[in-house]
Amino acid sequence: MSEPRAFSNACHRSLTRRGASFLAASPARRQAFVVAFAGYGLAGPAVFFLLLLFLLPVVGVFFIALTDWQLGAGSFAFVGLANYREAFADPTFRASLANTAVYVLIVVPGTLLGGLTVALLIESGKSCRSFYRAIHFLPFMATITAMAIVWEALLHPTIGLVNQMFAAVGLSTANWLRNENTVLPVLGTIGIWQNLGYAMVLFLAGLKSIPRDLYDAADVDGADLWIDRLRTVTLPLLGPVSMFVVIVVALRALECFDAVKVLTQGGPGNASEVLLYTLYRESFEYLRSGYGAALAVVFLAMVGTLTLINALVMDKKVHYQ
Repeated sequence: MSEPRAFSNACHRSLTRRGASFLAASPARRQAFVVAFAGYGLAGPAVFFLLLLFLLPVVGVFFIALTDWQLGAGSFAFVGLANYREAFADPTFRASLANTAVYVLIVVPGTLLGGLTVALLIESGKSCRSFYRAIHFLPFMATITAMAIVWEALLHPTIGLVNQMFAAVGLSTANWLRNENTVLPVLGTIGIWQNLGYAMVLFLAGLKSIPRDLYDAADVDGADLWIDRLRTVTLPLLGPVSMFVVIVVALRALECFDAVKVLTQGGPGNASEVLLYTLYRESFEYLRSGYGAALAVVFLAMVGTLTLINALVMDKKVHYQ
């Protein structure tokens, strides 16, 4: 009994000394301690849920990718990198990678040029600016699944408005969503239409941040034409905004899924098979969770690589005010 009592007394003396030292500390140190304690207390729940809802699932995906687990199965076996080897040997997966790259190359430049053009036109206008901003921003706010149904009606091969307009002016019509040569450009056009309003809003904010004095100085230096002012003033100062638009739109393009699921289901053939749709089919239709997790890891690697490349390469080419 003497040893536990001695230990208890020692702990009591230690806590008493620490409490006394805390009370004897300067008010500034006590205030700093209270602020730090409050900060850790407030950040603790957020950090906990970040680990629980984000980091742990990511670790779980990497773990499952090394197994042959199927959704609902009671057991699994470790297969190492077999899922990755199977993926890169699979023609469907390689086609989805190529289609995803083509889709990104269509959507990103189209959205960048379209958003900048619309922003310049709205900024140069004198009336109804709010109306035009709202009209162009609506597609970004709309649910792409609902809008895909509308696009399906517009692109119908016989009664669709697009083919009727083409026929009215003497152009050839097509079955846009069932033709291997047109399906991916059509999906890319839908992606541009969806993201254009977002790019427009960002470019409008960038245009409003450019000082008017710079345009006056450009006029004095002989930049009388609008194309000269665009080249010497507007585009260089929109560099940071352009970089941000490219990164965000590229990431959104990589996440293309809803339009493919509703409109084409990856067809015809594999002409519109994109990476996320392949991941969805393998994981939830074929219940190959281990293989689907490996595809998810590849997707995460693509997203991380793209973000890093854009940040490193384009950051050296932008002009900050």
